[in-house]
Amino acid sequence: MPANKSDDIRIGVFICHCGSNIAGYLDMEALGSYAESLPHVAFVQRNLYTCSEGGINEIKKAIGEKNLNRVVVASCTPRTHEPLFRSSCAEAGLNPYLFEMVNIRDQCSWVHMQEREDGTSKAKDLIRMGVAKAALLEPQNPIMSEVTPRAMIIGGGIAGMTAALALANRGYEVVVVERSDRLGGMLLNLNKLGPSMADAAELAEKTVKAVSCHPKITVFTGSSVTGVQGFIGKYSADIETPAGAKKIDLGVIIVATGARNLVPAGLFQYEGEKIVTQLELETRLKKGLASSLKDFVMIQCVGARNEERPYCSRICCQTAVKNALLIREQAPGSKVTILYRDMQMYGVENEEMFRDSKARGIRYVNYDPEKPPRVEGSSVVVYNALLGREMKLPFDLLALSTPLLSQEDSDETGKLLRVPVDENGFFLEGHVKLKPLDFATDGVFLCGSARFPANVREAVAQGLGAASRASIPLSKGSVVVEPIISVLANEDACRGCGLCVALCPYGALEIHKTEKGRKVRVIDVACKGCGVCAATCYQHALTINSFTDDQIEAQIGAFLG
Repeated sequence: MPANKSDDIRIGVFICHCGSNIAGYLDMEALGSYAESLPHVAFVQRNLYTCSEGGINEIKKAIGEKNLNRVVVASCTPRTHEPLFRSSCAEAGLNPYLFEMVNIRDQCSWVHMQEREDGTSKAKDLIRMGVAKAALLEPQNPIMSEVTPRAMIIGGGIAGMTAALALANRGYEVVVVERSDRLGGMLLNLNKLGPSMADAAELAEKTVKAVSCHPKITVFTGSSVTGVQGFIGKYSADIETPAGAKKIDLGVIIVATGARNLVPAGLFQYEGEKIVTQLELETRLKKGLASSLKDFVMIQCVGARNEERPYCSRICCQTAVKNALLIREQAPGSKVTILYRDMQMYGVENEEMFRDSKARGIRYVNYDPEKPPRVEGSSVVVYNALLGREMKLPFDLLALSTPLLSQEDSDETGKLLRVPVDENGFFLEGHVKLKPLDFATDGVFLCGSARFPANVREAVAQGLGAASRASIPLSKGSVVVEPIISVLANEDACRGCGLCVALCPYGALEIHKTEKGRKVRVIDVACKGCGVCAATCYQHALTINSFTDDQIEAQIGAFLG
């Protein structure tokens, strides 16, 4: 009999203790006994850790010995473990999409730690709903698509150049698009790189030369990306160059657009001569102009950590300490005072640099943001809470530590690539822990200060990481896309109105003409199965594989029943 016949459905339910994360708060024995009573359930097993090698082997064993044709795992979040359990089912000969996962940890035990009885009752509801849906699951086949072996990197700073070299050295064609007339980005304006005090110009020159001379890298300076179409493996980009418009086929895209420094107009009497930004100070230190000056003051968090820009730029404190040390080298008899709210010196080497600066006589004065420093002529007046009075600090040069800002056109770039930006205009990764260098849109990756303010070392590391992620589809030559996507289940019902096309955040739908008139077509490789189109379609022409109306209704019915 076919596997989808009701009488032949045999579901195995595996309930995970997750150590004490679930078992410490729910009645596991009661859950096991309850699962055995559910329709179509042929086997129930409880495991200490279902995701362990032993737990995975138990699932494989039960599929064969108990002749299971559906599997339900009640454990933690599918975001982290669903791929593992699906692949385990496939290894045992079961179609991986005949698997359903029920979250009884994040959505149950962790939020009902003090309500054991009610939490257990809720877990029963969740398992009952999962079993009801599993009974209606249908086998699915993964979607394959070829990949064009070429990458485009938007941005030619240190992060973008690092990613370009990493990919090109692996033999892939790379196109670098840089809006300015030369490669290098903000690195070109830096003096030394803390805490190692390596020469920034030397690193910039070396990297730019390597990129410019690499036979696999094509560089477009003074250029911009004006259009992007397609999906992972089959992207097409429109590039406006000084020589005219070009259209290039691509497999993957890396966003490395960097950031810009805040110019503190109207803050602390900034004028660019005696009162400068840290970035402007870098140029003066590069020219050795600090040696003739005696008194230096630096003010941290200028234009940051306020209502307009509530975030900490992270790297400003490192920059200030580094430049303070360099000032002491150029002018050994000088006085350097740093006025700060909090010092953000993450990392062992940065902490050592911070301690070293104190040992070399650099003074640190904490200020209250409610009583910020003020500039009076050639002095800075600041209230010192430890002394209980105001201090007057004369200066020959005042350096303002300002934050990095997102690029002015980051929102436009985001819309172009169909990727999100956060409230501060920085690009938003797929997941801060699980996908820190990926976007939710497949085939588009992220690195450097386009993501959030990063120092050079972090930008290089992220450039290498993004290149590593991008090289996966390039090296395979094809991509496998999950078949849990939108499908046109009822072509006759489709009116071709285009509402679903307009709302799709991934550009995975298009209208085309057929013998039956205008109909929607799903670009399966681009679809992420978010369900916006199916929820929008007033004709119910579209549905989502493994989330059909029948399956959702079965879950609701199981809950209400």
